[in-house]
Amino acid sequence: MDWQKFISTMESEAKKRSAPVFTLKDFLKTPFQHLVFAVLSSRTRDEQTAKVAKKLFERVKKPEDLATMPVEEIERLIRGVGFYRVKARKLKELAKVLVEMGSVPDTYDELVKLPGVGRKTANVVLASAFGKAAIGVDTHVHRVSNRMGLVRTKKPEETENELKKIIPRELWTRVNRAMVGFGQTVCRPLKPLCDECPFTDWCPKNGVKKG
Repeated sequence: MDWQKFISTMESEAKKRSAPVFTLKDFLKTPFQHLVFAVLSSRTRDEQTAKVAKKLFERVKKPEDLATMPVEEIERLIRGVGFYRVKARKLKELAKVLVEMGSVPDTYDELVKLPGVGRKTANVVLASAFGKAAIGVDTHVHRVSNRMGLVRTKKPEETENELKKIIPRELWTRVNRAMVGFGQTVCRPLKPLCDECPFTDWCPKNGVKKG
């Protein structure tokens, strides 16, 4: 497998179809913004997350702003995302910890210690905010990888580990965005566009219903 070509093709297909993951995150400038966006995005579509995040960042420029904001106000600002009440509390806790730390940590071990930050979020932040070798596996990455037969796994963590075994380390930072974008536009959860897919000749289309 020519992984460079494979990932570049996914990126190209996603971009020409205006995949949300490529069009809606340009406003994220700091590690803090990347982290908050990643926390907000859980169980929420990128389009909605971006809308809410932009509204939040009009009021919140740094962790101190969020740490001192009443939870009720945070809830009001992020109401459009899934589980917004839970996320509001987590974001306030997260901000308080970041104020004490002085900055967003740039290691996996430190990131997963933060309130509301799990494995996927930590890896996404490492890759997107710090350019470090990491593969964040969400539902799109997990589905696309298994559907195409790149891996045979049941859990996202297993998918991450298997992808790291076969994809060159220097490409890891691009994997999440490429597969998410491809999964949003071509290899969709329902009614994937197999006839338009550049990989259709060799893809086993695992789990895709025919007809």
